[in-house]
Amino acid sequence: MDKQKAIRMVTNMSERIDKIKHFFQVQIWQEAAQGTSRIRRLTNHAVRVIFVMIRQLSTGELNLRAMSLVFTTLLSLVPLIAVAFSVLKAFGVHNQIEPVLLNFMTPLGDRGAEMTANIIGFVENVKVGVLGSIGLGMLFYTIIALVQKVESAFNYVWRVKRPRTLARRFTDYLSVVMIGPVLVFSALGIAATVMKHDVVLTLQSIEPFGTLLLILTKLLPYFMIVLAFTFLYTFIPNTKVKLAPALGGAMVAGALWIGLGTLFATFVASSSNYTAIYSSFAILFFFMIWLYLGWYILLTGSQVAFYLQHPRFVLMGGKTLVLSPRLREKKGLWLMTIIARRFCNKQPAYSLSELEQLTALSSENLEDLLGMLEDGGFLVEVAGDKIAYTLAGDVSEIRVGEILACLRSAEEVGVSKLQQHTEPGIEAFFSEMTEAQNDVLDDLSLRDLAIGENAT
Repeated sequence: MDKQKAIRMVTNMSERIDKIKHFFQVQIWQEAAQGTSRIRRLTNHAVRVIFVMIRQLSTGELNLRAMSLVFTTLLSLVPLIAVAFSVLKAFGVHNQIEPVLLNFMTPLGDRGAEMTANIIGFVENVKVGVLGSIGLGMLFYTIIALVQKVESAFNYVWRVKRPRTLARRFTDYLSVVMIGPVLVFSALGIAATVMKHDVVLTLQSIEPFGTLLLILTKLLPYFMIVLAFTFLYTFIPNTKVKLAPALGGAMVAGALWIGLGTLFATFVASSSNYTAIYSSFAILFFFMIWLYLGWYILLTGSQVAFYLQHPRFVLMGGKTLVLSPRLREKKGLWLMTIIARRFCNKQPAYSLSELEQLTALSSENLEDLLGMLEDGGFLVEVAGDKIAYTLAGDVSEIRVGEILACLRSAEEVGVSKLQQHTEPGIEAFFSEMTEAQNDVLDDLSLRDLAIGENAT
């Protein structure tokens, strides 16, 4: 009997494992049936996002980028705080840097206060007046290098291959460094002022307002973290990020920040053995670990925001659509047609974000196609604040056959003629097929497609 019972238990366990596998491999990716409740659909989508996120994080790419950002942060932390200190000093709120930095170091416990004091000491010893032009340039370079590496990591998450232009880097990065601290500390000052207002103090003595205000005070750090992360998710990637997905990713990242911060504080408090081993280096050791966790949390939230804004990638299991040669020709010709139609109607050129929304292509696929067509001499980038594309020549002179040939042979650059050669019979067949296609498309221009009878 015991043997039969054990066999039944093993069989039941195997059946449960098979059901779980079937759920994650089949059921979760099926479209919801008509009449399914909204809560059920949202739950299924949330499970999909979590599953895709776990699989994405397991690849280790975000892990490597977080570790890279730790090294860059160590190099640029003091210059960054020094510049922020100088900017805030003009507004008379430079003394607020230390409490904010101390709050960031809270998971380090008592060692966090020591690390904060050391960093503030370094900042106070930075004398901008004696640096000279070269030293001042290096100071700003280390800061810009940090923001540039952060943008590169966010662009990877958002599958954007093209970084900001040099001019936009200069203006955008400096605005973050100069204006960002002012906005942050202004928000903190306003929050502190509101909490000390007479009306708020009066409400604290009246229930249930007193309890609600106490809860709000406890949640205020979380709200500030969410607002800061939302700003970063919206501003840093070189693509248009909607507010709702950015806020959703920031809420997840904020919860992870608070949760992991609490666990890390517990770990540091019980790490007397590490202090005995590493001695005075233990504080740097813990600081680097916390920096790594912070960047990893920030990139994880950005990944959540990406999947919230692009749910089609969730249904694809987080994988990027690889355009086949047939789809590349089809999508590329469609792209040229809508850009030409815009040109013929004498309307402003489509921006990169508008083309992404119009074609429903990912940023990665869209940039690949635009790059092929630009290299082929069919498109040209329009100068301006936003990246936009228009035709590089007369729409009536651009032949459809030439566009298809460009898309078909885009990856053949650098391939020698010897590698392209095959048997004479095969070469003759493809030559005849190309000539037949050219005969059909010879009189068809891009203008014919753009303003044809079936154009919409």
